[in-house]
Amino acid sequence: MTGNTTTTGRSAFITGASKGIGYSVAEALARAGYAVTITARSAPEIADAATKIGHGARGVVCDVRDPAALQREVDAHVAAFGGLDVLFVNAGVGNFANVADLTIEQWRDVIDTNLSGAFYTVKAAIPALKVRGGYIFTLSSLAGKNPFAGGGAYNASKFGLNGLSEVLTLDLRQHGIKVTQIMPGSVATHFAGHTPSDADAWKIQPEDIAQLTVNLLKMPERTLPSRVEVRPSQPPRK
Repeated sequence: MTGNTTTTGRSAFITGASKGIGYSVAEALARAGYAVTITARSAPEIADAATKIGHGARGVVCDVRDPAALQREVDAHVAAFGGLDVLFVNAGVGNFANVADLTIEQWRDVIDTNLSGAFYTVKAAIPALKVRGGYIFTLSSLAGKNPFAGGGAYNASKFGLNGLSEVLTLDLRQHGIKVTQIMPGSVATHFAGHTPSDADAWKIQPEDIAQLTVNLLKMPERTLPSRVEVRPSQPPRK
């Protein structure tokens, strides 16, 4: 799908956006006048998501574990829309098991996607972001500061992502690029095979993270909320 003319003249590239947080962020940015490219590994799902978002959204198949594919799609985005202003690093997976039982393949799947994939995504986008400044959002988790039993791979990936995000702030701030790590608690998404239902009404909703993202983009240029922790306001009592 080719690019379109937007009301803002700005554009955004969002990974892992066929559903959940990535989809909601893309939808909100498209409504706000951003031209958007969304990625996922499933061709039917990403095509359906792009159609639902509308506004000329580009849906492309891309595995964030493949740096060459990411570079190709970021370059295609810049060619379609004339530049890049917002990068939302969202693609992630979760495998949960006691470290003694966690397989090498499960470990690699999580680290390669959540941490290395984030690095590859940012690496591909930095040249375009430097042209006119921009904003990088990394979708981390409260699991990036609060370890839990069975979370060896997931905790490690999110602790690492937080460290990477903080270094990116230091590396890129003089280029006019902001970096914010968003760290949600429980979110009602399809993550790790979960199917959202009415029982998830107490959780953070994907559209809440989308609203937060839009609000952060409206902050004065002089101010950077570099780490935003987000929790359900009234979780069930245990």
